[in-house]
Amino acid sequence: MRLQKYLADAGIASRRKCEELISSGRVKVNGVVASIGMSVEPGDVVLFYGKEVRVDPERVVIAFYKPKNVICSNAEDEDRVKVSDYFKDLPYRLYTVGRLDYDSEGLILVTNDGEVANRLMHPRYGTSKTYKVLCTGAITREDGYALMHGVELEDGITSPAKLRIISERADGTTELLLTIHEGKNRQVRRMLAALGHETLRLRRVSIGRLTLGGLKPGQWRFLSEEEIADMLK
Repeated sequence: MRLQKYLADAGIASRRKCEELISSGRVKVNGVVASIGMSVEPGDVVLFYGKEVRVDPERVVIAFYKPKNVICSNAEDEDRVKVSDYFKDLPYRLYTVGRLDYDSEGLILVTNDGEVANRLMHPRYGTSKTYKVLCTGAITREDGYALMHGVELEDGITSPAKLRIISERADGTTELLLTIHEGKNRQVRRMLAALGHETLRLRRVSIGRLTLGGLKPGQWRFLSEEEIADMLK
């Protein structure tokens, strides 16, 4: 097996990113600094930053309801509660597919398969993500047009989003559903802020056709192979 595929299967990163890691000299095979084109045979010892890398015997993808005030980082020096803390008892090297803000909640995927993660995260595949949002103020016709045609942010204009107003409340807030296909940092919050609305609550309710279902904060379930295949179409 090619080394970059081995690393991707182990959940280190996408195959292309793993090629960059190999080229940078951060990977060793049997004590020797690895190079592009190397293969890995059974019994070989692969080290990444000095830690042994092993490929899990089976692919797993998990649907997880991330609560608020939980981070997606796996950094060992991070004191806050991490997504990985919920899966300490599982015998897999797991990491999140994309991110969900610390102060946001909802559906996030967790996997041990780098190729699956890359397929779902890469912008060219346009995986949709739908958020249920509570924000201040009323969404005007002009706001709706901007959201559905692109909002100017400091890092560029957003791609068209889908918008559905759920309710305009007596307290002056609005509940809405917003579907985007990008992954800009804190994108939904920044889109609404650019239009003069503060996001009070943000919950991701679906990724593609996969929804939270009956999951509650902190709960998770394994996806079936049929569900994984459907997401990768």
